[in-house]
Amino acid sequence: MKTCIRELRKQHKLSQEELALAVGTTRQTITSIEVEKYTASLVLAYKIAHYFGLTIEEVFDFTDIEM
Repeated sequence: MKTCIRELRKQHKLSQEELALAVGTTRQTITSIEVEKYTASLVLAYKIAHYFGLTIEEVFDFTDIEM
């Protein structure tokens, strides 16, 4: 799943480690989400979006999800 986490981190001058600590996960998880190898759980997606003051839909791209 595509996200704009990398861009948001760069805008806020955050490392993957800093974001991971802020949302209660590991740097490896943030890396995997950014390279689309892992889809964040709903709780983690919420924490990431909330950290940046955005909605989940503003951070994660759901256009490829079948309904």
